[in-house]
Amino acid sequence: MIDYHRLYELANQLHQNYMAAQPFPHIVMEDVVEAGFLEQILQTFPTPEQTDSWRRMHVRSNNQDMQYAKLGLRSELEMPLQARQLIHALNSGPFLHFLERLTGIENLLPDPSLQGGGLHQILPGGVLGVHADFTRQERYQLDRRLNLLLFLNHDWQDQYGGNLELWSRDMSRCERNIRPEFGRCVIFNTDNTSFHGHPRRLTCPAGVTRKSIALYYYSNGRDDKSVRATTDTDWQSLPDLPKPESE
Repeated sequence: MIDYHRLYELANQLHQNYMAAQPFPHIVMEDVVEAGFLEQILQTFPTPEQTDSWRRMHVRSNNQDMQYAKLGLRSELEMPLQARQLIHALNSGPFLHFLERLTGIENLLPDPSLQGGGLHQILPGGVLGVHADFTRQERYQLDRRLNLLLFLNHDWQDQYGGNLELWSRDMSRCERNIRPEFGRCVIFNTDNTSFHGHPRRLTCPAGVTRKSIALYYYSNGRDDKSVRATTDTDWQSLPDLPKPESE
C-alpha cells in the first residue's frame, strides 16, 4: 500500500523544497499510495445515495456560498474496508515519521475522530471557497499543523473546475492551481494565512464528483508562536482576477 522507505528518502530530498515553497510550505506528490490500492478505494467509494452518513456542508459568508454541495463522511464504520485501511495507514507511526521528516514539524499526532476529515466529495455545482482552517482543535486541545489531501479523480478535465488553489498570504493572487488528479497528494502547513480552496463552481457532468481523502495532523503546542489559536474557518472573498492556469 505504502512504501515507507521510499517516502523517507523522498522526505530527506524534498524537505528544503517543502520549506521554501510559496505561498506557504507545501508539496505536491504523486504515488504516495500504490495506485492499485487507490483503485480499489475508488471502486468502492460510496455514492451520495449509498449511505445516510454523508454530511452535507453548506456555509454562507458575505452573501456568498463559501461551501456548497460538499459531502463529508467521517464515520469509519460506514467506510469501505480499503478506505478505512488507508486512513489507518496515513495515521500510523511510520507515516507520521515521514511527515515529520518532510515538514520539520516534530511530535505530530493524528486525529482518530477525523474532525473535518475522512472521505469528501463535491457534487456538480459545488464550491469550496478560499479559506484558512482552524488552528486549534477544541476536543483534544491540540494545535493543527498539517493538511493532507489525496485526490481520487481519473481523467479530470480542466473545464470541470475544482482545481485546488493556493493563495498568497495577503489574498492578492492565486500562486498555485493544482488539478485534483488521481493519486495526487498535497501536504501543506496549517496556519492563519494558509489560504486554499476551489472557489469556482464545479461544472463536471451529472454523476461525476470531485473525490478526495482529507486528513489533518496536530501537535501538543507549537513552536511558531506567531500563529493565533482559532477554532473557526476563516473564509475569504476573492479579488477580481482572471482564472489562473492549472498545473
